[in-house]
Amino acid sequence: MQDIREELLKYMLNNFNEGRSKSYYCVVATVMEIEEIKEALIRANELSLDYDIKRKSKVLHSILDEIAQQKNYNFRLRKKR
Repeated sequence: MQDIREELLKYMLNNFNEGRSKSYYCVVATVMEIEEIKEALIRANELSLDYDIKRKSKVLHSILDEIAQQKNYNFRLRKKR
């Protein structure tokens, strides 16, 4: 299972990371179910075929945020003070 999560994370980083989403995608790969991530990536790929990396990232973020809201996931990192 961890190997699958790692591969999905690598795919997100290689194809949807605009330089500011690494932590976000790491949290997604940890919190979400594998099938949810796969479905989100399929949808994002279909919707962002000819987009630049920034627009591709926004598409994937919106899909992941939609799933998170439905499933009550929290992707926020807690910072130590």
